[in-house]
Amino acid sequence: MDFIKVTNPYEKHIALIELNRPKELNALNLQLMGELRDTLKELDGDDDIRVIILTGNERAFAAGADIKQMADKSAVDMLMIDQFSTWDQIRKTKKPLIAAVSGFALGGGCELAMTCDMIIASETARFGQPEIKIGVMPGAGGTQRLTRAVGKAKAMEMVLTGRFLSAGEALDYKLVNKVVPVEMYLYEAVQLAREIALMSPVAAQLAKESIDRSFETHLDEGLHFERKNFYLTFASDDQTEGMQAFIEKRKPEYKGK
Repeated sequence: MDFIKVTNPYEKHIALIELNRPKELNALNLQLMGELRDTLKELDGDDDIRVIILTGNERAFAAGADIKQMADKSAVDMLMIDQFSTWDQIRKTKKPLIAAVSGFALGGGCELAMTCDMIIASETARFGQPEIKIGVMPGAGGTQRLTRAVGKAKAMEMVLTGRFLSAGEALDYKLVNKVVPVEMYLYEAVQLAREIALMSPVAAQLAKESIDRSFETHLDEGLHFERKNFYLTFASDDQTEGMQAFIEKRKPEYKGK
């Protein structure tokens, strides 16, 4: 792969994906997004991996889409390229996905971070949807996920002016989970991943699916979906192990089955 790095530097249950176009501030070109899609699909099928961390570098998580790839395209060209089918596949990642963000997370970079389940940000992180400044608008979920995260008024301000949110503002608006010094942002993401990796992978995936569904349906349907997933956990060996460990006052050893 040319534009991402995949490592397993902490323990076998945690995978680290690094966006790797540093000279371009990790601009999201078609090849990078394709590599990311394929990698996430592969990790989703790896029983040893329970949590995935996605990061860039200290200067930029991703500073946006690769404008050079789009500048001369027509509407029909963009339709035929169908770049958002890649985003749709990324969104379907079943395992918990944590974004570790430092520096710029703008345009597609902000949208990619919001596609993740949780965000740990460094104090230097800047979030924004500045597409309006180049005559377009967000197209990979920016108007939808940002509005759900920060509310209509703030989303309107950001999308219609291109204004950035500082890391502190992102925390205040509940866009991110935590803000830490720049030297600690990846460490904190790993600590969060380790905590999640100790839990039942089966329960974690079903719980993630249920939370995601809450944004797509009304309450009654969401509760029905949640209950079906709750019952489904009782078909797993992890449920038996977890409850038996609780009764025996010991730490459970989950197998993801």
